[in-house]
Amino acid sequence: MERSIETQVSQAVDAWLRWLPRWEPATHRGRIAPCRRCFGSPVLSAAGLGADVPHGVQHGLSTRIKTIVDHAVADYTSRNLPMLQAELDQQAARNRARSYRPAEGLDPEFEGLPLDPDPIPGAPFLFTLGGLAEEVDADIPALPPLSEEAKVALRQEVALADDYANMVGREVCAVLLHHRLRIQAAVSQYVEPQIAAMLEELTRSLDAPFDPNADPGLAEP
Repeated sequence: MERSIETQVSQAVDAWLRWLPRWEPATHRGRIAPCRRCFGSPVLSAAGLGADVPHGVQHGLSTRIKTIVDHAVADYTSRNLPMLQAELDQQAARNRARSYRPAEGLDPEFEGLPLDPDPIPGAPFLFTLGGLAEEVDADIPALPPLSEEAKVALRQEVALADDYANMVGREVCAVLLHHRLRIQAAVSQYVEPQIAAMLEELTRSLDAPFDPNADPGLAEP
């Protein structure tokens, strides 16, 4: 029996809450471009994870929720949109023919993130994971072209799939509202203390421009 959206969202939040105690602040250089999955996401807004919450924390939840929407849309497509389903099947077969698929099989905390770090000016990479994947992809034959009539029909089915995804997304957000308190409680317990410790460490490591205990009206000798 298929699980309800409410049950799936609850289980996704439970899985994220089990992972959250293992989260640690990233120590590497941050990315310039915002994450397209998380930036402005209504899912994160419904969950109460605002811009003050680290992206790694946000991404782990948004990816789990996206999987719920993706599965619902895939089921709807298989039952109602034969042309789009055929196109997806062909693309899936093409993907399976690739010998190198670095973006597949990742944990939710890493799924959808760029494969490579942002480049540093004047320090080119010897190779990148994305570049290797593109080289493999270039050897796979392209999908057969569609007629104009088929393109029109396919666009109509894609629009229907998008409408269904938006409907499921709204339902998911409504369910997430009921989990906001425990989500925010977990952030207060596991995330905020680590951020506070980082800020305290940063404060200690900075050179003080003056003695905080000295009289501000007196110059140092």
